Amino acid sequence: MVELLQLPFMQRALLAGLVLGILLAYLGIFVTLRKMAFFSDGIAHAALAGAAIGLLTRFSPLLSALLFSVLLAVLIFWLEKKSSLSSDAIIGILFTSGMALGVVLISLRQGYQPELIGYLFGNILAIRRLDLALIIGLSLLVMAFILIHRRKLTLLALDREMAYMAGFNPDLYQLLLYIMLACSLVLGIRVLGIILVSAILIIPVSTARLVSRSFKALTWWTVLIAEFTVLAGLLISYFLNLPTGAVIVLTGSTLFSLAFIASSLLRKRRLRR
Repeated sequence: MVELLQLPFMQRALLAGLVLGILLAYLGIFVTLRKMAFFSDGIAHAALAGAAIGLLTRFSPLLSALLFSVLLAVLIFWLEKKSSLSSDAIIGILFTSGMALGVVLISLRQGYQPELIGYLFGNILAIRRLDLALIIGLSLLVMAFILIHRRKLTLLALDREMAYMAGFNPDLYQLLLYIMLACSLVLGIRVLGIILVSAILIIPVSTARLVSRSFKALTWWTVLIAEFTVLAGLLISYFLNLPTGAVIVLTGSTLFSLAFIASSLLRKRRLRR
């Protein structure tokens, strides 16, 4: 284990995984409270077009995916306010369009494209220093914003009308939440890939809800479960030579299953008493 941790690529993978685990898990609390799972999934899939644009223009795929996803998040917010369409319909249209654009752009580049495969399925062991710096820098900014405004974001997630009565603009904070979520999802794509990244938003907080009795406990359990999931998944995938992103998600799913079984048994015992 000591020798493993001395490997530079493993150090970068661990650091990126642990930082993103905290960020995505904490954001996942607001995602589940506001029922935004489809939004996060849509943004992640549409980011393929941004990554493809970066590869075709020889610009950083991570940065181009980041910019594209932020613009898409702003567009979703604008269409929600300006059209009579439901949020699900708007997200569905833009997410499928973004995926289609990504596929078309990918077809314009000939030959095997390992970077795009990495964006689809994740490749945490291939994270470069520049990617790591961007991941840590943006993650710290997003976390700082969330921690500073956590009470407003929590109130917005629980009751929009109450947030308005509390004296702040819920539309502004909803837009900012969309942007923060888009940025975080794109950063997480380097770890889990477009297909799997939304899982780390949903699984830890869903598991934590089975064992938590207060919002504070929910927050701590969500972060702890996410960190354990990322760390255990990374190590298991390395030693068994399996796809890292998929193993991380399966580790989280296993924890959820165990927590669900345990909570169900405890509930039955209480009912018997």
